[in-house]
Amino acid sequence: MTEIIVILILAYLLGSIPSGLIIGKVFYKTDIREHGSGNLGGTNTFRTLGVKAGLTVTIADILKGTLAASLPVIFSADIHMLLVGIFAVIGHTYPIFAGFRGGKAVATSGGVLLAYTPLMFLIVLMVFFLGLYITKYVSLSSMLAGLSAIVYAVVIGSIREWDIPLIIVVFVLVSFIFYRHRANIKRILNKTEPKIKWL
Repeated sequence: MTEIIVILILAYLLGSIPSGLIIGKVFYKTDIREHGSGNLGGTNTFRTLGVKAGLTVTIADILKGTLAASLPVIFSADIHMLLVGIFAVIGHTYPIFAGFRGGKAVATSGGVLLAYTPLMFLIVLMVFFLGLYITKYVSLSSMLAGLSAIVYAVVIGSIREWDIPLIIVVFVLVSFIFYRHRANIKRILNKTEPKIKWL
């Protein structure tokens, strides 16, 4: 039991590593929380610091989710990878190292899926970039990618074998992503949501 608690805490701390804040302050002398949406995720980093910084932060946020979800395998612990991954997502969204003001859970959620089911991650990533190419909205593309994860989990379950933990966790993560994007949804409907210019 102690080992499981330690792993969950470690997952939260990994998720709490503020990639956007670190990259912004160390390499650009900029606190991205003071610009754009104020979030520490990849989207605000793209808007504030550019493509190179945005990609770096996004990849780092994905990998911390992957590493966190892999902790049960690394330590041979009897706890589901996806449950551990949720704690990393919570850490990313409400990071203890950055005043509990983090990102919107997209990249780190993707990292959790990468650790557990790489094929789903690749499909979700493809949907994200297709949505981004068509709409130019990062927020909308993120939500579409989330919906594609739900569809994938349900379709694969109906064809092969139902992975109930995956379906539950995907529903939870996607619901959380939509909740974190509620302001973006309003802006999209009002046609005031910023579009990317680099794709």
